Amino acid sequence: MPTQTYAEFTIKWVTLPWEAEQAYELRRKVFCAEQGIFTATDVDATDARAQLLVAIGSWGGWHDRVVGTVRIHREGSDRDNIWYGSRLAVDPDYRKVGQLGSTLIKLAVSSAKGLGCEKFFAHVQSQNEKLFQRLHWTTLDQMEIRGRPHVFMQADLQQYPPCLDPRSGFVIHARQSEISDWPNYMLDQPKAIMTRAEVV
Repeated sequence: MPTQTYAEFTIKWVTLPWEAEQAYELRRKVFCAEQGIFTATDVDATDARAQLLVAIGSWGGWHDRVVGTVRIHREGSDRDNIWYGSRLAVDPDYRKVGQLGSTLIKLAVSSAKGLGCEKFFAHVQSQNEKLFQRLHWTTLDQMEIRGRPHVFMQADLQQYPPCLDPRSGFVIHARQSEISDWPNYMLDQPKAIMTRAEVV
């Protein structure tokens, strides 16, 4: 069970320093401590030009803690509009809660599309390939990166409407089964509802 249950999760672009700090800390937890892919830090040169996205556990719109993150960046010249996603991480306690990973992926692609993205790629750890395929990604190649099997994948942009307000992003509500230990008066919350901000 998660150390803290939340009524909802907000998936958005990072807009505040504490969100970025917690996102980097979560990445260290997953990629350094848990997976051992990096040692002290996974931060690299891409972070200087990337946009961080976060999934934040929330109560009634009050943001509490970052429980998931991913980053996106444009590769090459601005006119190319080729984008990449990387460093997708969800806190181990929340990997079965609220479809956080898939919603981070959706906002990553939709917000890039809102900025004119024409192609969107990612190097994905092989154990996550089926998740991406369910979200309309195609596998282009297989490889090993830092000793782990990866696949190179491309998103089908026709399946992703552009998001024009990624700083607000998406809100997903916890499923009732995830909040069964809440007081009875709180069990009337909506199940698995996702709202989209400025998606056209």
